Amino acid sequence: MSQPMPEDTELDQALLELERSLEQLQARFLQVKQDRAEQRQLQQHLSQAEAALKQERSPALRSEVAQLKQKLEELEIALESQLLSWSWVREVFWQAVRFGGIGILIGWLLRAWAS
Repeated sequence: MSQPMPEDTELDQALLELERSLEQLQARFLQVKQDRAEQRQLQQHLSQAEAALKQERSPALRSEVAQLKQKLEELEIALESQLLSWSWVREVFWQAVRFGGIGILIGWLLRAWAS
């Protein structure tokens, strides 16, 4: 058996890193979707609780409104921290272009060699 070329191991490692980055992106995207859905629910619940608070000034409703506002604030902070930085997206994009281009180039070379 022949040993893998150094370029092959570098390419394999780069592809693994790209796969990990894509998995992280997918997980982050799913978390953002879930957080946004939760944010919408909390905002609806908050508006209902504030409307009830206007009609009835109970300490329990005040406490509930305060807790809902706190949860919304924490969720907004989590959403802001999970937003993608453009530099990260740009890096992944150029890695995909680079390795996709290498794949096309290798394909052309193999096709030319096979002819």
